Amino acid sequence: MKRQFPGLQSESQNGNGLEGLFLVQVEHACYFGHPQKPFFTLRFKIVEPKEHLGRRISGRLYCHPKALWKLNRFLREFGYDNDLLARDEVDERSLVGLMGIIKTSRMVVHGRSFLNLEACAPAAEWEELSSANSPREEPSQRRT
Repeated sequence: MKRQFPGLQSESQNGNGLEGLFLVQVEHACYFGHPQKPFFTLRFKIVEPKEHLGRRISGRLYCHPKALWKLNRFLREFGYDNDLLARDEVDERSLVGLMGIIKTSRMVVHGRSFLNLEACAPAAEWEELSSANSPREEPSQRRT
C-alpha cells in the first residue's frame, strides 16, 4: 500500500539542514542513557531570525564526564533552575520552555550527517550577537 506524505522530500519544515545563529526555545528534551555516551536529545523551536520562525532544530547534548562542561554551560546560558543545578540534577520537564541562543553547524560521522550545537548564549544577548553575525554591507550597497 502506498501512502503520500506532502513535504517528505524537503527539509522545509524541519530545520535540521540549518546552520547558523538562532534564538530558540526548548520544545522537547529526552535523556538516553547510552552506556558509553549518555545524552539528551533536544528539539528547539526557532524564534529568531524571523525567516525561520516556527521551524524546528534537533540536536544532542552529551552527558559523559568529558562533555559535562558543555551541558553545564548550556543549562546556565538558557537559565536553568540554579537549585537543581546545585544538586547536579537535570529535570527534562524543567528544560521545556527555556530560551537561549544556539550556534549550529553540520557534522558528518561515519557517513551520517548530524546537527552540531557549537555554542550557546543567553537569550538577552540576541540583538547584539545577531547584528554582529549578520553579513556586512558593502559601502556601495548602503542606502542613504
